[in-house]
Amino acid sequence: MRILLPLIVISCFSVSVVSAQTTDKEKAQAKKREAIELMDNGKLAESIVLLEEGRKLDPDEPEFIYELALAKYQQGKFEETIKLLKELVKRKKATGRVYAMMGNALDEMGKPDKATDTYDEGIKKFPEEGSLYLERGVMELKKNDHNAALEFFERGIRSAPMYPSNYYRAAKIFLDSDQEVWGMIYGEIFMNLERGSKRTEEISKLLYYTYKGEIKFDSDTSVSVSFARNNNVILLDPGQSRKAQVASLTSQMMRSLGDSFANGVYEMTLVKSLIGEKMINLTSLDRIRTKFLGLYEQQGNDTLHPVVLFDFQRKVREAGHLEAYNYWILGQGEEKAFGEWTSEHEQKWNDFMKWFKENRIMITNENTFTRLGIVVEGAVRNSGK
Repeated sequence: MRILLPLIVISCFSVSVVSAQTTDKEKAQAKKREAIELMDNGKLAESIVLLEEGRKLDPDEPEFIYELALAKYQQGKFEETIKLLKELVKRKKATGRVYAMMGNALDEMGKPDKATDTYDEGIKKFPEEGSLYLERGVMELKKNDHNAALEFFERGIRSAPMYPSNYYRAAKIFLDSDQEVWGMIYGEIFMNLERGSKRTEEISKLLYYTYKGEIKFDSDTSVSVSFARNNNVILLDPGQSRKAQVASLTSQMMRSLGDSFANGVYEMTLVKSLIGEKMINLTSLDRIRTKFLGLYEQQGNDTLHPVVLFDFQRKVREAGHLEAYNYWILGQGEEKAFGEWTSEHEQKWNDFMKWFKENRIMITNENTFTRLGIVVEGAVRNSGK
């Protein structure tokens, strides 16, 4: 018995240590949850106190350092923010979010070049982090280079297809351009990914006003649609080097393929959807969008030019909710009519909302929609492959 007693004592002691450790981790997590809630309510100092306490209880948990950095960032203490985030990098506990916040802090400190380098480094290490492409694109917007910004936003869409902000930024640029078609698609995808926000309301209005502004009933027998530029002319600069000419030719050909979807497939299908209409309002747009979806399928475009948004719209239609969905998408552009419709169709609206909450658009690397995706598919078909 004297031999077994120490073993029993040691065993009990080990259990007590494990129990204590578990308790410390649980306490730490509780403090973190409370700290995040305080931070969300703007109580940054109180949040930092709890995060420091939690960090002492569980020093190996990197989320405490990240949340501390976030609180310091919101306080405007950017040097302290960067110091904390560099600790995560040094410990090899960094994520894409770490590089995004570090770049933001550097930008706030008036160091845009270092911020840009940080975002670029983050993209190399975490190519699927959507926020890095967003921030990198915003840096280009600050230089008023919309094309360069779009390149990053659309790369972000391709790399992180369920991250909404890149769609939002791309949609805003295109809806203020001569190629609204891409903004119409990106904007509606964004609304499906980020529901119920101020940005969602903003895009709803922009989509509605774009329909209203770009569809013109010139007379009782004619209508004009302008959602994309007409540009099939390819120009080469004789002053460029041969390598530069080849790059320019490739770029223009790829853009031309994208235009063939915008000018040909999208616009012509929309024109056919307008037959019999005399004006643009919520009621007519519901009919137009419903006809557009049917015609897009009938013409075989869903196979030639698959668009994840149109696939989702078909799912909505099959569930019997397309009318309510169309009113939701465009309702902020005509709020009075939208309110009247929901009041008059209360059951239909409630049924849609219930279904909508349980059925979200799902975008993967396989079905992501970007201009580049349309262009690549067109290039493959044109090459005969």
